[in-house]
Amino acid sequence: MDLERLRIDRAPAPRRTRSRTLRRVVILAVLGLLLFLFRAPLLRGYERITLPSVRVTEATRTSPSAASAASGVAANGYIVAARRAALSADTPGRVVEMNVEEGTAVKKGDVVARLFAEEYRAAVRRAEAELAIAKAAEARLGAELAAARARLETLRTNVDAAAARVEEAKARAARAKTDYERAAALVASGAGTQQETDDAQTELDRAVAARNAEEALLVASRGRVAEGEAEIRVVEARLAEAGATTASRAAARDEAEAILGKTEVRAPFDGIVVLKDAEVGEVVSPNAQGGNSRGAVVTMVDFASLEAQVEMPERSLGGIAKGRRAQVFLDAYPEDGYVGFVDRIWPTANRQKGTVELRVRLENPDERLRPEMGVRVVFLDEATPAAAAPEEPLVLVPESALVRAEGGSGVFLLERDVARWRAVEPGDRRGNRVAIRVGLRGGERLVDDPPADLKDGARVRVAE
Repeated sequence: MDLERLRIDRAPAPRRTRSRTLRRVVILAVLGLLLFLFRAPLLRGYERITLPSVRVTEATRTSPSAASAASGVAANGYIVAARRAALSADTPGRVVEMNVEEGTAVKKGDVVARLFAEEYRAAVRRAEAELAIAKAAEARLGAELAAARARLETLRTNVDAAAARVEEAKARAARAKTDYERAAALVASGAGTQQETDDAQTELDRAVAARNAEEALLVASRGRVAEGEAEIRVVEARLAEAGATTASRAAARDEAEAILGKTEVRAPFDGIVVLKDAEVGEVVSPNAQGGNSRGAVVTMVDFASLEAQVEMPERSLGGIAKGRRAQVFLDAYPEDGYVGFVDRIWPTANRQKGTVELRVRLENPDERLRPEMGVRVVFLDEATPAAAAPEEPLVLVPESALVRAEGGSGVFLLERDVARWRAVEPGDRRGNRVAIRVGLRGGERLVDDPPADLKDGARVRVAE
């Protein structure tokens, strides 16, 4: 036997062998680190390849009346407001005050926003000053007219007195003439003296002169009355002119106030602001078509006028008439129905859609209603009462999630990534859904259209 072949070589390994071993150790360490760092995406990739992909649906708990909306004479629509207004100022300007936000309740006449209005306020003050001047001038002329009328009454009284004096003077002149004629007759008969005749002649001349003077005064008094009447007519004309000026100044003041009022945006009815279209500092204009100015300041809705807007297919319109009873179900709250009736049917159809618009008035609106919420409207037969849903709610599942087997029916509940079999007792079909009598409470996540080979407890991957 050759024992030399069994001897252990105690000599050190060559340097090349040690370097190769060190590289292998480093490579293995790097591979291990990479596997540790990327284990999650690698595991997901592995599961994506090996685990079955499923879609997820949900068991819905709802009222029987809401479930009935899935079939029958029904249509989808939206909640809209019969009274909706985009408020704008009647004059262009810059917004300097905004008194509302989205959701602010306002009353009719409340100031929603104000525009810059200093120049309009100055115009109002100027118009008020001019009106005050016109009113003062009118008052002064009114006083002058009153004084002129008083003077005219005095002049007319003077005329009456002058006329009385003229009559008195005439009487004295007539008496003096009679005395003179008597004296002259006596002289002619030799019974009187010339002196008496001369005295009588003097008295007659004096009486005639007095009469003529009084008649002249009467004429002068009548002339002054005529002047007074003319003065009154002049003052009355000036007063009428002053009144017209006052009316013109008042109209100018009203116009200035109206223009100032246009800088205030007021609510035309009671409602709620649903949209702010402008902010403080922005320029608004009622004729805005773009550019740097806006047309509306806010948009408000009268929540008391909310109703359901429905696009009814033409083929289903035959049995729909104004006043027909209906139930309205909100997409957000499908378990509660609102009682309503067809209030308006549009006189024209939509050619592109093949539909006719209806409006359903709600009899029991509440605070849950919001404009543009989705609804489904079920039109009831005459014999069907528009009543509230029964006490016991229904649990509905898509028909595609229900698995029928020889041992009964069931569904696969999804617990994280594990499918669990749950036996159920199905009921009536409601459109493309099935009512579940026993086995579900509502809200469970279910596997929709499960694979035929899916087993209880199997892990699955939810499709994205």
